[in-house]
Amino acid sequence: SNSLGPLVESGYRLVVPLINQGELIGWLGLGKRLSEQEYSFDDKVLLSRLAIQVAPTVRVAQLVAEQQAEAIERERLDQELLVASRIQTGLLPKELPQFDGWDLSAFYQPARKVGGDFYEFEYFDDGRLGIFVGDVTDKGIPAAHVESACASGGIAVRQGYIEVASGISDIVLAGGGEKMNDGADVTFALATASDQEYEAFHGVTFPGLYAMIARAHMEKYGTTREQLAEVAVKNHEHGLKNPNAQFQMAISRDTVMKSTMVADPLRLLDCSPVTDGAAAVIICSEDVAKKSGRPMVKFRASSQATDSLALHSRKDLASLPSVARAAEKAYKDADTKPEDIDVIEVHDCFTIAELVVTEELGIVERGKSGAAVEAGITRLGGKIPVNTSGGLKSKGHPVGATGTAQIIEIVEQLRGDSGDRQVTDARLGLAQNMGGSGGSCVIHILEGMS
Repeated sequence: SNSLGPLVESGYRLVVPLINQGELIGWLGLGKRLSEQEYSFDDKVLLSRLAIQVAPTVRVAQLVAEQQAEAIERERLDQELLVASRIQTGLLPKELPQFDGWDLSAFYQPARKVGGDFYEFEYFDDGRLGIFVGDVTDKGIPAAHVESACASGGIAVRQGYIEVASGISDIVLAGGGEKMNDGADVTFALATASDQEYEAFHGVTFPGLYAMIARAHMEKYGTTREQLAEVAVKNHEHGLKNPNAQFQMAISRDTVMKSTMVADPLRLLDCSPVTDGAAAVIICSEDVAKKSGRPMVKFRASSQATDSLALHSRKDLASLPSVARAAEKAYKDADTKPEDIDVIEVHDCFTIAELVVTEELGIVERGKSGAAVEAGITRLGGKIPVNTSGGLKSKGHPVGATGTAQIIEIVEQLRGDSGDRQVTDARLGLAQNMGGSGGSCVIHILEGMS
């Protein structure tokens, strides 16, 4: 406002509150002198009871701050830092594995949100978690922190693939981890991956965004509430056979449709859960792989695409263009077609996401994905099994690890190591990982080598 100029000229540094649900949750800058009394607050302290009033004469008239409130907030922050430090301590092992004499060339670590908040940024002022690899090895290998919301794990794998394919490195470790159950506001943390100016500002969370996608799909194609439920039923059937799944239990269509409403038409059992988990893959050159003696799985393609961040900026709410773009390039690079793929892992953060993604991948006709899941086409034993791991819905969604875990499921399928959920004679597999409401998407096509 026009009052800012005189305020600065008078020798005051600006105190700017960040507002969330009516509370002051953080500070940018500190007042030099307020109401003739010096204040020197730690910029990390979250003050919830402060209010600033600027008089018409353009001077700071009053700062209401109780010492007791400050003490309570400091104690709370100390507890949160303690939790965060414990999580950080467990992020990496005491020493990196040697991989039977292999010499690790590089390490990619997806961004990691812990305890429902971005601890690495807000509390440690450090978004370079990958560099912590230096604490457990003296080899000085390059390490990087990768951020693309829920697509971070898949893009970390892609960066590792690019580094090996380019000849820069022979062996790269791409890993991700997520610790989500130690905090109270996971929904807020996840919402930071959405459009902030309109969606998050007005309180729209991802269940609400995907509910809008579901409504648009139902209106345009006649997709039914029962078909959405069938996605959850199928993925729980698959997860029941996965020893690493978070929820190893069967559910019925009726149970899904009677679960708590979250954002109409999506109910609780349409949503992926809050999950703790980690996953890592080793990517290496063909020469190194041959020397290892392990069954080889080859990258046939790695593609990435983006779309507008805000859902309202898209022409068709019933589609995910970033998935279609990434898929088109992946099929071209792999010199293959959708009908050649034997097994698929998709990003089913919500049941509607799986339906739309399978359409964008060209696995089923546009508008026919609901009927396809009802007919068993995407079940184990069907024409093209989707989410044999149980998907995000049953296996879980540890955000930074999800894309990497998808690669592991495809690799195990192509090696014939998937036990009761094994797809017969699987040769080509596809993993699709996306961030936000489809703002970013990464797709890998892999081939089992006999």
